[in-house]
Amino acid sequence: MGPKTTNKMRIEDPTQVLGSVSNPVRVRQLQLSIYRRGEPVQSVTVTKEVYTVGKDKTCDLVLTDSTVSRKHFQIITTRERHYIRDLDSTNGTAVNGTRVKEAFLVPGAVIHAGTVKMQFEPIYSSPLYHTDDVQSFGSLIATSSSMRSIMGMLGKVAQVGTTVLLQGETGTGKSALAKAIHEESTRRERPFVVFDCASVPPSLIESELFGAEKGAFTGAHTFRPGACERAQGGTLFVDEVEELPLELQAKLLRALDEREIRRLGGTQAIKLDFQIIAASKQDLAEAVEEGKFRQDLYYRIAVVCIAVPPLRNRKQDIPVLCDHFFKLGKHRRKFRTLSMDAQQQLMDYSWPGNLRELRNVLERLACLGEENAFVNMPGKTNLERNYLKFDLNRPFKEAKEAIIERFEREYLEALLNESDGRIARAARVAGLNRKYFYDLLHKHGLRKGSNTE
Repeated sequence: MGPKTTNKMRIEDPTQVLGSVSNPVRVRQLQLSIYRRGEPVQSVTVTKEVYTVGKDKTCDLVLTDSTVSRKHFQIITTRERHYIRDLDSTNGTAVNGTRVKEAFLVPGAVIHAGTVKMQFEPIYSSPLYHTDDVQSFGSLIATSSSMRSIMGMLGKVAQVGTTVLLQGETGTGKSALAKAIHEESTRRERPFVVFDCASVPPSLIESELFGAEKGAFTGAHTFRPGACERAQGGTLFVDEVEELPLELQAKLLRALDEREIRRLGGTQAIKLDFQIIAASKQDLAEAVEEGKFRQDLYYRIAVVCIAVPPLRNRKQDIPVLCDHFFKLGKHRRKFRTLSMDAQQQLMDYSWPGNLRELRNVLERLACLGEENAFVNMPGKTNLERNYLKFDLNRPFKEAKEAIIERFEREYLEALLNESDGRIARAARVAGLNRKYFYDLLHKHGLRKGSNTE
């Protein structure tokens, strides 16, 4: 017997939960985007509390595919949640690759009805989030489960002063997280010193990090305390630690193990008392395997290792980040005042520059208006920029084939990269038969003989 329902559509005891529903994002409208060969071909708005999908003409969304049942599934919307119910279809309903009878839906969920692929997406409108959904850590805020989990872990780390390694792409907010750890620690009244290994010439790194005595080298007219010494009692944040030369990695390791340093040209040992936080845009475990980073230093700084997710993997944070940035910036403006199209573009974009790029776009929005903010965004991928460029000197058929060839190759490259080279996973995401997917790879010279799982 199915779950009980009332006129208010209150759902009791759902069969299976997919994804977190503890942080619902309230929206006024929802849409289903239908995909064919990896490309969206149709989007429909879900406007009813009970929305039926199937082959029958009485369904709200009619699908003509032969693998779809007469009445295949329903999407049921309550005040705060959305869930899907399979209607005893012949080929079943799957959510994110798992066949379900009933399941909660979260934004971005991929639904398969037979062989028809759809994506469940919100059409954002105000309000985009609740204050109860927002978690803060220092000056940082987030609503996504991944960042809330990281904030909770770093909150504990801050209280005990454990060494932390933050790894993630450029612009993901590693520096801001390091600052927040310091602000939440017992050392908050003491210095927070940043040492950026990539911004200091290699010949000066040792003196800038450990200090130098007068006369230690040409131009050293007086003693100079290094970053380690200036961070006494507080926090030393070593950014882009992967750029530290190997010989200085050994000296840093010794300093951390012995908790003392000697200035360049000096003999007196200086005791150290600080928390160290390191950050890298490269996976240091891979750098160790490649011989570019010392294994012993890696284990010394990776006591608590945090992988900071890119913005494209936590788009749930974008609305609250936009509101937060507008409030903090000189152009004070609420995110909810943006048009529906602008909001959707912010949510659909891949954000290769992460939070740094988001702030730049919001600055343009405030200064130039929506009509100019999204033009020639520097982070647009080649696929987004170029796939419709064509040669008018070629016949229509040849020009069309050239565009298709370019699209196929760039799509396959991007999909393989996103799937970490796993061909079976990439084929599933593309909705293609694996043999046909292999043929496409071979056609474009992308055939890989390994990592097929």
